[in-house]
Amino acid sequence: MLKNHYNIGVEATIDVLGGKWKPVVLCHLKDNGTMRTSELKRAIPNITQKMLTQQLRELEEDSIIERIVYQQVPPKVEYKLSDYGKTLSEILSSLCKWGEFHVAKMHDEGRPVSLEKQDFINIPDLVSSE
Repeated sequence: MLKNHYNIGVEATIDVLGGKWKPVVLCHLKDNGTMRTSELKRAIPNITQKMLTQQLRELEEDSIIERIVYQQVPPKVEYKLSDYGKTLSEILSSLCKWGEFHVAKMHDEGRPVSLEKQDFINIPDLVSSE
């Protein structure tokens, strides 16, 4: 019997990218290139160290990211998108763009919302143009 059986392609995508933190980790690596664990933790303040480590391990296991270990004291470890992981760039950008659009919609509805980093949509322009 097959270990993983999917009825539709998006199931395979969600199997790899599913959860709250993996897309966030991947977007930071896509935008910043190579990052150390401590840099990722600072960039994603709400993630626990345990969860970050778990997500990084799973992404490495799926060949989405590469773990680079430098043999030095103190030890240094960095992460970056693998060539295979870079094939997700368009998907990740689309997720970010839609998220910004959603934040703009919530803002327009008068819901309390804030967005730390914008890349695609100028929310005040979008809201004032309606």
